[in-house]
Amino acid sequence: MPQTHVPVLAGELIEALDPQPGQVAIDCTLGGAGHARLVADRLGPAGTLIAIDRDPTAEAAFNELAAEVSCHTRFVRADFATGLQQLIEEGVRADLVYMDLGMSSMQVDTRVRGFSYAYDAPLDMRMDPDQELTAAEIVNTWDRRRIARTLREYGEERFADRIAGEIVRRRAVKELATTFELNDAISAAVPAPARFAGGHPAKRTFQGIRIAVNGELAQLDAALPLSWRVLRVGGRFAAISFHSLEDRRVKRFLADLARECVCPPDLPVCVCGSKPEAELVHRRSIVPTPGEVAANPRSKSARLRAARKLREER
Repeated sequence: MPQTHVPVLAGELIEALDPQPGQVAIDCTLGGAGHARLVADRLGPAGTLIAIDRDPTAEAAFNELAAEVSCHTRFVRADFATGLQQLIEEGVRADLVYMDLGMSSMQVDTRVRGFSYAYDAPLDMRMDPDQELTAAEIVNTWDRRRIARTLREYGEERFADRIAGEIVRRRAVKELATTFELNDAISAAVPAPARFAGGHPAKRTFQGIRIAVNGELAQLDAALPLSWRVLRVGGRFAAISFHSLEDRRVKRFLADLARECVCPPDLPVCVCGSKPEAELVHRRSIVPTPGEVAANPRSKSARLRAARKLREER
């Protein structure tokens, strides 16, 4: 597996979280441990880093990290919603919670796992190789309308109906077993002007199928309130997202926490007396610098949002 993991918005994440010696930090999506290493270095011997990831290959990155840093470390192999729930039930309270959403570079670059349209590989796309649902099952067994809905809702693919139709037509002759076979179906369905309009024509379809395979948006919806619950008052939360479906959820979640008034909008004056639970660290999302994008093109779509917890839940 090529060692190409480069943590995105690393400096900006550290600035937003402001890790201090002795604190407890939860990395919800360890991946290649790039962000975790930077955080751990600032926690010191009295601090604790808890890493969560459902991908077993992340545990190897964690073991390497644990052997090199001075803080206490712990690995929880689970999806991040389940991992956070487990920590809450144990009574863990954290000063910092952060998540780096989407795929990790190690997943993309492990060709046999089928995450990338650039490599010919089995249609897999599972972040947890122990789960049953694969990309091949979606492509070869879901009906046309369900595939089209998946591509439209999760991939924001405007040619979703045409692509779903071509997939169904081809699989009636022979099951689609590899990423390149899926690529061919997508290219045949997308009109020629759109195929060459910018970006790979399979990008959105692969995103949509991957999100469906791994339940990524449902996981995020469940994990956001859990991440806030596990935070101590004064603690900080941050999330890096890579497409609008993720970023909208994070933005809405933090905006709701930072809102002062929860009265119905038709009331002329506030009568609730509610106080915000969060203070936004930045008014707008933080994006990579042109230099970072040039050095690491995968960072281009990244958005960082962060907030500080002011009080416990309403």
